[in-house]
Amino acid sequence: MRPAIFLHFFFGTLACLSLLCVIAEDPSRYYTWTVTYGTISPLGSPQQGILINGQFPGPTIDCVTNDNIIVTVINKLDKPFLITWNGIKQRKTPWQDGTLGTNCPIPPNSNWTYKFQTKDQIGTYSYFPSTLMHRAAGGFGGFNIASRSVIPIPYPIPVEEFTLLVGDWYNSSHKAKLDSGIPLPLPNALLINGLPSGSTFTGEKGKTYKFRVSNVGISTSINFRIQAHTMTLVEVEGAHTVQDVYDSLDVHVGQSVAVLVTLHATVKDYFIVASTRFTKPVLTATSFLKYAGSSTPASEPLPIGPTYQIHWSMMQARTIRRNLTANAARPNPQGSFHYGTIPIQRTLILANSATKINGTLRYAVNGISYVNPATPLKLADYYNISGVFKLNSIKDTPPSGPAVFGTSVIGTTLHDFIEIVFQNNETTLQSWHLDGYTFWTVGFGSGQWTPDMRRRYNLADANSRHTVQVYPNSWSAVLASLDNKGMWNLRSAIWSRQYLGQQLYIRVWNNETSLFTEYDVPDNALYCGKAKRP
Repeated sequence: MRPAIFLHFFFGTLACLSLLCVIAEDPSRYYTWTVTYGTISPLGSPQQGILINGQFPGPTIDCVTNDNIIVTVINKLDKPFLITWNGIKQRKTPWQDGTLGTNCPIPPNSNWTYKFQTKDQIGTYSYFPSTLMHRAAGGFGGFNIASRSVIPIPYPIPVEEFTLLVGDWYNSSHKAKLDSGIPLPLPNALLINGLPSGSTFTGEKGKTYKFRVSNVGISTSINFRIQAHTMTLVEVEGAHTVQDVYDSLDVHVGQSVAVLVTLHATVKDYFIVASTRFTKPVLTATSFLKYAGSSTPASEPLPIGPTYQIHWSMMQARTIRRNLTANAARPNPQGSFHYGTIPIQRTLILANSATKINGTLRYAVNGISYVNPATPLKLADYYNISGVFKLNSIKDTPPSGPAVFGTSVIGTTLHDFIEIVFQNNETTLQSWHLDGYTFWTVGFGSGQWTPDMRRRYNLADANSRHTVQVYPNSWSAVLASLDNKGMWNLRSAIWSRQYLGQQLYIRVWNNETSLFTEYDVPDNALYCGKAKRP
């Protein structure tokens, strides 16, 4: 027994020392954000928005791989509030994920401090409020992670980077309508960095610039393009891609891309254009790419983009592939992990649906419309609090019968390798996001998925990302290696659907308590519902 006790003590001490070393050696970035209501006029008329430090959109976080991020959020709203970090994996820190399944919300007139590390990540991300329909009123911003200086990137370093937050916008709150069962209408406009037009990005002729583009909207896919210029795709949500050249790119709700643009045209101003996809009418937002020294304004016509061509979008999605020889946050090539050779241990087929429960509109996954319990799932799991959720309360395949309310949690084991098929039998595009992970987007197809569809999977160089689109009356398939312990939200990125039940949680667990896999509940954790501070 004594050798075993010694080894347990030794490795536990080593884990604690390694945590202290990470905190000591990796830089820390501190932010204090005051969240308030404020008057904004993105469409010309005053309306109430959510501001961070008086800004709309919120401030951009620019950091480096492995930086420690410490954000104190002061909630001056009249409702509880949380921010989630879209695409940040929260390795070992699921307590910082900022969803109602992991955190008690920050009460009005109080504050809470997030502490997490951008562990082994690079790329283009965003953040936004996860509570109620706050996301529709603002509170969002960019989150960019640069590579460490010792890690090469697979393209020449651009002269400058520009962050573009593109999203749909509504001129009034629709929470009351959603609560009463009225679906979200078409948006009133598109915005680029909070404006329907007017943002300007300046560069020099002959130089190359990186544009980081995120769809921060709540319901609408967009197409992005730059007049008289092509774009070289270099990164999608933390993965370096094959560097194909595009005239325009579709970016669906919750997704992010990074492109290189070389200023090779005549010295003048050019339109940067974002337009809605799969909507009637088509909405458009514009910004300007201004060449240094230009005195010539941008001139129409605007570059033409796709409107409702679903097949075009699906074909483009299949062209986005992983750069196997490039590294990402670590020096080893991205292709060194051969995901296509790993046996699948479990298949989840998840079908979304619009339904009515008790006569009111709800959205469901496999017949269950999710309801947030008063106690966060993660706290209930950690403290063994009964009566909050039941594992595997949702079926692995779509059942028959009417939808019901429930708190859906899928139980998995740490290091499981799973297949998720998103089946969309509706006539609108879906967008699915998984916290804590990226997954390989191995397949897109029309109609109903069957096991024979696996023959069409890309098992060599599929791109990895955290959010995948599912086209109308179609399916998308992803593979995920569950190597990050925690309670992770799998949700519709289309926020009205998430708000009305199209979400669930995946519990990734093993029975070992170790700082190598997950840190303990933080000292400053908030408690609510059945969870009481010990």
